[in-house]
Amino acid sequence: MGVVNGLSVDIEEWFQVGAFERTIARADWEALESRVASNTATVLDLFAETGVKATFFTLGWVAQRQPALIRRIVAEGHEIASHGWDHARVFTLDAARFRDDLRRTRAALEDAGGVKVTGYRAPSFSIDARTPWAHQVLAEEGYTYSSSVAPIAHDHYGWRESPRYAWRPLRDAPLIELPVTVAELAGRRLATGGGFFRLLPGALTDFAVRQVNRAGQPAIFYFHPWEVDPDQPRVAEAPLRSRVRHYSRLGAMAGKLRGLVQRHHWGRVDAIAARETTP
Repeated sequence: MGVVNGLSVDIEEWFQVGAFERTIARADWEALESRVASNTATVLDLFAETGVKATFFTLGWVAQRQPALIRRIVAEGHEIASHGWDHARVFTLDAARFRDDLRRTRAALEDAGGVKVTGYRAPSFSIDARTPWAHQVLAEEGYTYSSSVAPIAHDHYGWRESPRYAWRPLRDAPLIELPVTVAELAGRRLATGGGFFRLLPGALTDFAVRQVNRAGQPAIFYFHPWEVDPDQPRVAEAPLRSRVRHYSRLGAMAGKLRGLVQRHHWGRVDAIAARETTP
């Protein structure tokens, strides 16, 4: 077997995404149709059919309302990890509010799943140069790894100066940061997960996975359950760019995922973090 890569799913409702954060108010979330359980069930079925395990970075807001979903994820051998409470970007918080967010989310996840939560992913990969305190807080709260950095320059997120592969952000703590995988072409870094995977040819992600595997490194791939749901409600009031990014090629996503999962070796992100911390 070749390098085992990290397969991850960011669990959030279709209306909790960054693309709609200025269009749909948090106060309106409870009145909107919940589709996260059925969409995640589709993903779980696909993983069961292909025999892979993954990490599900989950909002505390979702775990509080869908405990049966969390129990199913755990029962099927996948990892539950934190995605924050309600998709607030880390750079919109201060250290104290970030700590509160971590604690509240972990309590909801562990209450629902009955397992310890040791991994974290920032909403919209929002740990970057603006949050010099974030990794320290994560370490103090007992997290063993973070997968919260996108090592690219992008209009929505990114920390181009980050190392491309696993790195230790703190000198006095074993916390590992596992950036999501990017492809390198002609000195440029290109994103490959989520909407990029959905919108661009699948060959780009295959290239990125093989590129990092040839360097002896695991790829870290991510997507969202709402991306396999072509029938989700449309938000006509959202900006055109947001609508194009969010809704394009939803119907093709499940098939592309199946192919990607079958072409490479995949596993849970906590197992990759454990290997990185083993001397």
